[in-house]
Amino acid sequence: MRKLLFLFGLLISFGLKAQDYSPISTQLQLSPVLNKHYYGVSLYDLDEHKFVFGHQEDRHFTPASNTKVFTLFTSLKLIGDSIPGLAYVERGDSLVFWGTGDPTFLHSKLDRGKVLEFLKNSAKKLFYSQSPVQEPTYRNGWSIEDYEFYYQPELTVFPIYGNVVQFREVGKQLRLFPSYFEQHVQHLSDTVTRYRIHRPLENNKFEVNNFPLPAKYVNEKPFKTSDSLFLNLLQDTLKREVGYVNLAMPSDAKIVYSIGTREVLREMMLPSDNFLAEQLNMVASFVKYRKFQTEELRKYMQTTYYSLFQDQIELRDGSGLSTYNKVTPRSMVELLLLVTDAVKDDAAKLFLFPAGGVEGTLKGVYPTPGGVPFVWAKTGTINSVHCQSGFIKTKKGKRLAYSFLNNNYMGSASPVRKEMVRVISYIYENY
Repeated sequence: MRKLLFLFGLLISFGLKAQDYSPISTQLQLSPVLNKHYYGVSLYDLDEHKFVFGHQEDRHFTPASNTKVFTLFTSLKLIGDSIPGLAYVERGDSLVFWGTGDPTFLHSKLDRGKVLEFLKNSAKKLFYSQSPVQEPTYRNGWSIEDYEFYYQPELTVFPIYGNVVQFREVGKQLRLFPSYFEQHVQHLSDTVTRYRIHRPLENNKFEVNNFPLPAKYVNEKPFKTSDSLFLNLLQDTLKREVGYVNLAMPSDAKIVYSIGTREVLREMMLPSDNFLAEQLNMVASFVKYRKFQTEELRKYMQTTYYSLFQDQIELRDGSGLSTYNKVTPRSMVELLLLVTDAVKDDAAKLFLFPAGGVEGTLKGVYPTPGGVPFVWAKTGTINSVHCQSGFIKTKKGKRLAYSFLNNNYMGSASPVRKEMVRVISYIYENY
């Protein structure tokens, strides 16, 4: 408790000349963009251990993908160095296995082949057993009309191929990965003005129109998940039979680990991957409870950590797709302090956040004086929401944590983004 109170700035360094942060208020007040909508800012000095500036820092906002910083912290505290990829037991001539929520199995970017090779190399008969789940494939507050977009795949206890089909132009022909789904493609003769692939809500039929296939075309569409489809995809990939059983996972189940946790966290944070965020909560729940109870997991994190925040928060998912999530700028900064405490090495911590002007969702957004970034932050954008929370290293060497949340603006996020960049750059230049 004493450590957390210290982190939250309740033990302040004395005898230091106070820095005047009031000019930041002028930068905000004079903005013709920011003052047309609802926004809040919180700024914290990491070396003096105190909050140094706030504007509506105690007001509640929808954070969008800033929610992923909560998933980052949960994963750092609970999952460990490696992702559990598979739980299994061997009984006689059989190997029975269960999912762990691991999102990396046959994932186009993250799969390292360890789980696949384990199953391939087993001389025993393979049997997959489903695990009970507390929550449905979509979380509370998600938009059902986004079901066929790459950023909202269904959530399962044993994802495969990231629970998406990749459509790609190869040699001027449309190819599907996994190829299993090619049997479900239907070519339409409708008159259209652009190339489009559509999947109806209720099935896995992929409708492709007759518009010419664009060169270098790449797209991903979530598929509708089921146990039977999982088994079909797995058998098609393994080229061997996999049976289905319904058994409770015993306490002596062993674990096959798939990939380092930090690698998955970085892939979640930099491009802001919703699927990875939600599945990492599933993994954390598996590690803690040996079952999938992400709602209970959120309650545990709230009671153990977030109840110490100065402001109450509400979380309904791990990705930020839910509009029900509500946080304050001050609580986001307090969360960043928890991350700072969990990752002692500053470089290792900043490695997990997009670097301004260099990579991820902040690539090309910030200047990089001398080729060196000065801001590392998680962004968050949904309709009328654009947020940033992260860290600044100023020209004078100050280390600051900040949260800048914007809600209820009209039109594009671009003007809001530019104003945030202007204000954060001002802080870099003057402090």
